[in-house]
Amino acid sequence: MKELLEYREKLIARYAEATKEFCKACESFFANPFEKIEGDWNLHQVAAHLRDIEKLVYAERIRETLQGGNPHFKSFDPDVWMAQQYDKDEPLNKILLDFDSDVTELCHLLKNLGREDWSRLSSHESAGNEMTLQVWVERGLAHIEEHLQNLKKQGKPKELLT
Repeated sequence: MKELLEYREKLIARYAEATKEFCKACESFFANPFEKIEGDWNLHQVAAHLRDIEKLVYAERIRETLQGGNPHFKSFDPDVWMAQQYDKDEPLNKILLDFDSDVTELCHLLKNLGREDWSRLSSHESAGNEMTLQVWVERGLAHIEEHLQNLKKQGKPKELLT
């Protein structure tokens, strides 16, 4: 049991750290936030995507799962969301501040969970049944880590990316 509690503490800490690392790494692109970095997406789009998916998908699924009742989640299409909601004129700094604030709030919530809360269940139309709250936290972190690694591959100054 001790190992599981330690794992969850480290999971929450890494969630917050990865978010701050992503925001810091974005600073190296401030001169040109519209530089393509992931396929057809530029840094500004990736940052908006990450903020929105974190808030509207992972944090929302965590909160709804925490409320109980085994909620069922539909798939979320990030490309459709971007096509309909992306605002190229929104300042990158605001996107990053919102992202960091949202994750900080989520991590505060997670730090105060009881052991039984981490095992609350939900289901997802394509991922299946018995998706625990912990799985949503792990997936949220994995999503941030994926985009952080993509930024690191861009070869920006190492001191910003470590």
